[in-house]
Amino acid sequence: MALHSAIKGKLISVIGDEDTCVGFLLGGVGEINKNRHPNFLVVDKNTAVSEIEDCFKRFLKRDDIDIILINQNIAELIRHVIDNHTQPIPAVLEIPSKDHPYDASKDSILRRARGMFNPEDLVR
Repeated sequence: MALHSAIKGKLISVIGDEDTCVGFLLGGVGEINKNRHPNFLVVDKNTAVSEIEDCFKRFLKRDDIDIILINQNIAELIRHVIDNHTQPIPAVLEIPSKDHPYDASKDSILRRARGMFNPEDLVR
């Protein structure tokens, strides 16, 4: 199985605003699986939070996705779902968008990491 994964490769998925998704799609990230489901969701002001949540949960269940990139401002809308995801794969990485800068205090991965390390150990 590991050899198959290495040969086939795994996908990065994106949940973001139009500019973020287009940027990643132009970079070659876009895929559609055998069930005709894309590995990205373009979110705009008319996208329902339930649709974002459902898409995120679908990405978590897909065995061909190893990384989920999500704009941090969109992650805030489904924070409860992201915080419940504790598995290392797929990794959920919060990224900034053109209109919303990155805020480390809101990042769920960094909050978990802070609890694992003693701050004095990192200063040395």
